[in-house]
Amino acid sequence: MYFTDRGIEELEQRRGEEEVTLSWVAEQLRTFTDLNPEFETPVERLATWLARLDDEDEDE
Repeated sequence: MYFTDRGIEELEQRRGEEEVTLSWVAEQLRTFTDLNPEFETPVERLATWLARLDDEDEDE
């Protein structure tokens, strides 16, 4: 596991069994960037990447 994966691993272990909506995730991302504006660019990139996952299949 890479150092950067620790948070992902913790998320999976603590909340991996939960079901949430993408609206809930979006609201949590908004709250996080409001509290941590220095992370706005990476969070926006992640959100855009997640939003466009299906687009990659259409290019093939």
